[in-house]
Amino acid sequence: MSSKPFFPPESHRRVLADCPDVPRQRPSFPIALDQVGIGAKTVWVKLPAGFLPFALNLSVALAAELRGIHMSRLEEAISDLHQREFSELQQYALELARLSMAGQQASRGRVELTGSLPRLSQTGVSELSSLDSLDLKVTVAGVAGAAGPDCTVRLEVGVYHITACPCTQAYNRLLFPGAGGAVAPGRDSSTDLTLPLPTHSQRSRTRLALTVPAGEPWPDHEQLLACLDGALHLSQDLLKRPDEAELVYAAHHRPQFAEDAVRETARVTGELLGPRFSPATRVEIETVGFESIHIHDVHCRIDTTLAALYRG
Repeated sequence: MSSKPFFPPESHRRVLADCPDVPRQRPSFPIALDQVGIGAKTVWVKLPAGFLPFALNLSVALAAELRGIHMSRLEEAISDLHQREFSELQQYALELARLSMAGQQASRGRVELTGSLPRLSQTGVSELSSLDSLDLKVTVAGVAGAAGPDCTVRLEVGVYHITACPCTQAYNRLLFPGAGGAVAPGRDSSTDLTLPLPTHSQRSRTRLALTVPAGEPWPDHEQLLACLDGALHLSQDLLKRPDEAELVYAAHHRPQFAEDAVRETARVTGELLGPRFSPATRVEIETVGFESIHIHDVHCRIDTTLAALYRG
């Protein structure tokens, strides 16, 4: 279909000169609105891993005396950033918040980006590269200041991992006296490598999020991933049989409730990030266990600060 305009350019110029700016009109009931913007929008962000898609929710605050915002200006800000390269998603979110707030003369703005990053991880025994996905969410909340918006940055990373139930193991230890003490094949008798007792295992998902105060440095996704990797038995898509054996053994040798997964993640986060970031940094950890023997899921969550986790 032809994209040739139906009306000559001078007609549009004439109308634009005379047409009232409806969003700038006074509303019938003047009251400030916290968030007005766009959602269900996919943006493509140029990162070191390539052009990656993210779901965007973008909003600004609207003053009581204004009827609406200019939606097209939000889209202009998105288009302006499309070809620019960013070292991390947080930088893109900060720049989008700045442009959006300036274009609307807004006192506050919010950018929320949700998507995935490619993650190449090495398998434990075969040393192959498994191409997996790392869930990523970045939220920037800006408040207008004299030299530009003051922004808080929230970074969330999510992973899948395997958990095994310690309850059934404890029960089976009494049900089968003397079981579970055999030395694993290939190890000498001086090692403490016993055969774990049977129990149910399941896939779980844990998310770790840090929100740093405005003006403070923020972590990158690799630092959050290191915390999760240090606390959990992470799943991988590519596993040869020796890799599977090691992962399953590890999960059953060190079984975890959902509660254990959250607490261990909290402990490692305090150890790794406590010395490096503001004690006022907010830390959120949430685990969902997709139970294998139950129909329900299991949830566990903590909302705390880095100061409470760092025991150094």
